[in-house]
Amino acid sequence: MEVIRSALSRALNILSAIGIADIIDILIVAYIIYRAIWFVRKTNSYNLAKGIMVILLALLASYVFDLRMIYFLLSHAVEIGLLALVVLFQPELRRLLERMGRSFSATRTASTPELETAIAETVQACVDMAASRTGALIIFQRSVSLTSIMATGTIVNADVSAELLKNMFFNKAPLHDGAAIIRDARLAAAGCVLPLTAQTNLSKELGMRHRAGIGLSEQSDALVIIVSEESGAISVALDGMLKRHLSGPKLDEILHQELIVQEASKSGWQKFAENLTKVFRVGRDEQ
Repeated sequence: MEVIRSALSRALNILSAIGIADIIDILIVAYIIYRAIWFVRKTNSYNLAKGIMVILLALLASYVFDLRMIYFLLSHAVEIGLLALVVLFQPELRRLLERMGRSFSATRTASTPELETAIAETVQACVDMAASRTGALIIFQRSVSLTSIMATGTIVNADVSAELLKNMFFNKAPLHDGAAIIRDARLAAAGCVLPLTAQTNLSKELGMRHRAGIGLSEQSDALVIIVSEESGAISVALDGMLKRHLSGPKLDEILHQELIVQEASKSGWQKFAENLTKVFRVGRDEQ
């Protein structure tokens, strides 16, 4: 009992010494560890992570058993290995940093009649093409510019309509193999070439359209709609993830959720800016 009391007393002393800064420190470290594990799982680097753990365990063992030569070699190998990891994971790290930067920028816009029309026409076109099993790849640009992707295709700059999209992806049309890009509620370009994803654990059912859609969603914040030519299934790629077998209403819900700012989800800063703008507008009107 005395041992238990002593252990509890020490534990209480430690807990009483923990302050707000310590809690914040622990949470930050826990989040960094969580993101590191997520990064390893996302990039399919299990074997590489195992190899790193073996080297670190060998380094620890050489320190404990005072194996000076092995410790010297492994410690220098670890220092060089950190630089090598940055080089090996340069694309993944770049995407991770881009996502962190995008988290501070707005990816949704206020609802406009043009955007509502573009969403409705796109949903109708996708439903019709799914019924006829016409393959399609439609992209909604958000905060990240897709100008370099548009340069690989043909500039269209037309109003979005279901008939235009269906004619564009008709299997005899010259632009049916590429992707169509919708920017600012207008059909900006068609026949665009997209980067393929590097993921190797995707289902064998997914073809080149799905891999291209996932690839672009990994490198930008674009929302990509894919209609399968083989099955007629509608999918949406976003942030490297794929939502499959969507119905027309579900697709419409996702597009509204991801492209349009909902009043209830606006941040305090957004509401403050809108109210401030209204005040200045009223002041100008009164003058």
